[in-house]
Amino acid sequence: MPLAFESQSHGRVAFGFFNIESDMLLLEQLFLFADDFCASVVDLARGGVGTVVPIDGWRIRQPAAVGNLHGAIAGVDLSGFIGASYREFPFPARTEDFKQSPDGARTQTWMTETMARFGEPERIPLEWLATDSAVSVAEYEFDHVGFRKLIEYVERGGYPRYRDERRPECVTRMIRTLHELSAPWA
Repeated sequence: MPLAFESQSHGRVAFGFFNIESDMLLLEQLFLFADDFCASVVDLARGGVGTVVPIDGWRIRQPAAVGNLHGAIAGVDLSGFIGASYREFPFPARTEDFKQSPDGARTQTWMTETMARFGEPERIPLEWLATDSAVSVAEYEFDHVGFRKLIEYVERGGYPRYRDERRPECVTRMIRTLHELSAPWA
């Protein structure tokens, strides 16, 4: 479930997984896959200050086309992209089954095909800014602590955490590499 994170540019913003069967992340109206995010964070750390790494993702311009997360979870509002994802991958009947799938990448084809009805492809720039290891994700700027919190969220599997605490390989590789590089967000 997406959580509120503090950005330097836009105040509190929503970031995170929105469906436990998918590895797709949202940042407000931007959408990208976790494996692309992880690989780009590693490329950013390797490149150093001033590096810009584009991530292939999507932007949904109309809020109604994004959908209603809480309505979709409850099964009462399956509108927009988020609603379509819950129609295909419903919220689990048992609360104890509410865990992020470490195999969420298996739904990427379905998510990509469905996103084509709601959003526009966009190359989302991830940039290591010169200021205090700040990072921007498109127009959203995070100081190094704020960006570290985004990474920690992905590492945990967000809220509710990964099923059986099993992380996808892309996440494990990102965390290991950030520590090896002594990146400021590690």
